[in-house]
Amino acid sequence: MVINLSKFRTKVLFCITSITLVSLFISAIFSLKVIKESDANILSARSSAYERTMKRDILSLMMAYPEHITGVKKSENGKVYIVMKSGNEIIYDDEKEKSFDEKIYNADLQDMLEELYPLWDTEDIMEKNTDPGRIRVYSLFKEVYGDSQSKVSSNLENVFLGGSGFGFNSNNNASKSLQKAFEEISALAKCKPEIYQYVFPVNGTFNYRFIAGTNLLSPHAFGIAVDLKSDSRDYWKWATPEQGQQRLDSYPRDVVKIFEDHNFIWGGKWSHFDILHFEYRPEIIIKSKYFVEQHEKIEPWYYGFPEGDKNVLKYIKIIEKALN
Repeated sequence: MVINLSKFRTKVLFCITSITLVSLFISAIFSLKVIKESDANILSARSSAYERTMKRDILSLMMAYPEHITGVKKSENGKVYIVMKSGNEIIYDDEKEKSFDEKIYNADLQDMLEELYPLWDTEDIMEKNTDPGRIRVYSLFKEVYGDSQSKVSSNLENVFLGGSGFGFNSNNNASKSLQKAFEEISALAKCKPEIYQYVFPVNGTFNYRFIAGTNLLSPHAFGIAVDLKSDSRDYWKWATPEQGQQRLDSYPRDVVKIFEDHNFIWGGKWSHFDILHFEYRPEIIIKSKYFVEQHEKIEPWYYGFPEGDKNVLKYIKIIEKALN
């Protein structure tokens, strides 16, 4: 029998080519499946991290404003809200992409809590547009401290700072916290008299005004901020970054620590520095105090919070019921 080698080689080559193509096709299908599964895992991880952060943010808010936030709500479209004592709802995340300026002017709760306030000492002026706590949700402030000048004014009580009385909002323990902070500062000044030159005379507290150059109410308008003794290097609009750094270097950190212990944030930890400025923001301090890095992935989601506290446990249950 005579074998046609040419035809035989052609058939063999065809079989090899077919097998190779089938193998490549199967490999491509498998790779695509792996990629899709990987993408799905990444999306799932992102979603899980987002939900974890959202729950921790809301818990921080409920701990910060216990008499004013009464519940949590998830709408049919998936949007999440905190429910205020008045019945009004404030959205957690409007899911809009925003520039830094847009966050300043139109923040939601997620924007406000996105940057972690550093409870450690910061030696340098913060990097550009790093202003933890400078982004504010005004609807929240109005619910807690008053939605008009007359209502805010009716909530003020005198706090004596260095022998003079200053109006500060009595709601949500703001005025009590300021009084306690100054009692500790006064005691400290007896041991370290050099801090007097940074604190007294106090520059001011309540002043129903807008932030310079904007149509946004100052936190002073809500009676929740205090400016200590003023220096020409204190404010980013008055001073160069070099002058601000010089002032920052000399500022007594003992004073800063006392204020932070009483739920005040410091404008010296903003890139738009405001070194004489301390602002009562318990939600910002609480989030930082109990912060856990995402990569630690410690469960449950409220890990690190004082869950032995009956009120905190109540808030956790409210959040889980609304969002799980």
